[in-house]
Amino acid sequence: MKKIFLLVLLISISSCKTESKKDTLADAKAQLEKDIEMYVNLWDVFLYKRDASVINSKNFTEDCIIVTANGNIVGIEATKAFYSNYLSGFTEIEWEIKETFGQGNKLIKHYNFKGKHTGDFFGIPASGNYLDLSGTTIVTMRDGKIAKEHDFFNMQTILDQLTTSKGDLVIDKQKSIN
Repeated sequence: MKKIFLLVLLISISSCKTESKKDTLADAKAQLEKDIEMYVNLWDVFLYKRDASVINSKNFTEDCIIVTANGNIVGIEATKAFYSNYLSGFTEIEWEIKETFGQGNKLIKHYNFKGKHTGDFFGIPASGNYLDLSGTTIVTMRDGKIAKEHDFFNMQTILDQLTTSKGDLVIDKQKSIN
């Protein structure tokens, strides 16, 4: 009788652990889906409605970090100022998140940003040129908020598109060695 009781107890504990694991995985999947939905909606509102107020403590951690080649941007107000360059620098914005997926607290976003360069953009004066930029962002989420973003794109593409005179074709001229 004791052996049967122990066997039933072990099976019960084992099935509880399995159910607990399933619940944990279901919770993690639900949180990931919620994070992706919030993230996509946030950038759509920011760029299409030109609403920088979405960069706030509801959507970003107080100590959020934007990784840049010139050093990290830290905090909500600094993040808002950084991303507001896109709103002040461009009109006729077309924005598409081509794909977003994730695992755990990490999201990956593949995007395309297009716009007419009509204002100052990170110190580059308005050129009237159109920018067509694709890139990828690695995002770290914490408690349903954006904690860190690290964008990957070709900076030379931006400079070439914004600083080349409209309609001109620029060909790098290389001197031959004689």
